[in-house]
Amino acid sequence: MQKDLTRLLRDPNLIPSEKQNLLSDIAAQAEALGMPCYVVGGFVRDLLLGQSINDFDIVVEGDAIKLGKSLVKEYGGKLTPHYKFHTAIWHLPLTFNVQRATLDLITARSETYPHPGALPTVKPSTIDDDLRRRDFTINAMAVRLDGDHFGELLDPLNGQADLEKKIIRVLHPRSFIDDPTRIFRAVRYEQRYSFRFELSTLNAQPAIFSPLSGERIRHEFDLIFAEENSAAMFARLHELGVLDALNLPTFNTDYANLLKSVASAEFGVTFDQVTAGWMLWLLDSPEAAAQSISKRLNFSSALSQACMSVIQLKADLPALKNSKPSEWTFHLEDIPSIAIYVFWLVSHEPALKEFLVNWRHIKPATTGSDLKARGLKPSPRYGQILASLRAAWLDGEVKSVEEEEEKLRGFL
Repeated sequence: MQKDLTRLLRDPNLIPSEKQNLLSDIAAQAEALGMPCYVVGGFVRDLLLGQSINDFDIVVEGDAIKLGKSLVKEYGGKLTPHYKFHTAIWHLPLTFNVQRATLDLITARSETYPHPGALPTVKPSTIDDDLRRRDFTINAMAVRLDGDHFGELLDPLNGQADLEKKIIRVLHPRSFIDDPTRIFRAVRYEQRYSFRFELSTLNAQPAIFSPLSGERIRHEFDLIFAEENSAAMFARLHELGVLDALNLPTFNTDYANLLKSVASAEFGVTFDQVTAGWMLWLLDSPEAAAQSISKRLNFSSALSQACMSVIQLKADLPALKNSKPSEWTFHLEDIPSIAIYVFWLVSHEPALKEFLVNWRHIKPATTGSDLKARGLKPSPRYGQILASLRAAWLDGEVKSVEEEEEKLRGFL
C-alpha cells in the first residue's frame, strides 16, 4: 500500500501540482525542525477512494505554531496562532498559486470532553492519540509526508478495511454522546459515498442533542444542504429519529430536485443552495413553527426573512391569482428575490417569473426632481404620483413617454 499511496500522492488528477508543491515545502520545513508531518482524516479517505482532494490540514508531532512561524519566515504570508489549542492558521503567500487562502497547522493532540456535547479540552500528544480522538475509523488514518517516510500509512483502527467494506464505524461507544454532531457527519458520508452506517452505538434521543447550541445544529444542516444528496440525507435523519428528537419537520421529497436548481441569468437571482434548502424545508410549516425554528437555531436576519417570506407568499398566492401586474409588483418588491424564485420553482406561477424578469425593472420616466421642477412641493404626494405612473406602465395603460406625460398632467 505504501507504493500505491506514493503514486496517489503524486497523481496530478487527485492532487494538483501546486498543492503537491505546497505539501512538499511544508514537509521539508517540518523535517528540518525534527517534526514528523502528516495529512490526516478526509484527505486520506478520499485519496484511498481515488477522489480528487479539495482540502487538507497538516498535523505534526511537535509544535504546529513553531512550524507555522518557520514557514512564514521561509515563504512569507502571515500566521494566526491559537495557543490554547496548539494550532495555527497560515495565511498563504500568493506565490504558492493555490486557490485556498489559508492552511490549518495542527499539533497532534489528545482530547477529553468535560461533559457531553461540550467542546473538547486538548493537550499535545502523539499521532496515534490524535487519530484515536477522531469520529470514524475511515477518518482515523494518516499519511506521513516528511523525508524517507513519505507515503507511509498509519491506520491503527483498521479504517482502510472499513473503507473497503463501505462501513462507517465510530471509534468507541460514547462517540455520539461526546459529540452528537457526529451523527450528521455519519449520515453525510453514508449518502455521499453510498456506504452504510454501523448503528450499534446510536441512540438519537432528545437528551443527546440538548448540549448543542442552535448555531451548531444549524451549521450541520447548512453542510447537508450544500451536498448533492441533501434530500436523501434528510430522509435518513428522519429514519434514525434525529429530526423527531430535534422537533424538526421532515423534508418534502417533492422538492428534492429543486435543491440543485441554477437560476438562468434572465431571473437576476443568485441561487444559494443552502438558503434555498432552508426555505424549501420550512415552506410547508406553519409560520409560528418556522419562527420558532428560526429563533431556536439562531438564523441570521437575512435567512429568517427569506424563510418567512416564502411561507407568507404561499399563503398569499390564492388572493393574488387574478391580480394586475401592478398589484403583483407592489406586493412582491419588498420580498427577497431568492424567496420569489424558490416559490416560483414550487408553484410555477407565471406572475412570479414575470416580476423577476420584467415587472420589477419597469419604472416611470418621471422622477421626484421632475415633480419639484413643476412646482409641486415635496410631500407624500410624490410617492403616490410616481406609484400611479408606474402602475399605469405595468398594467399597459401607458405605453410611451408621451402617454405618461398626459397622465401626469391629470395628477397636477
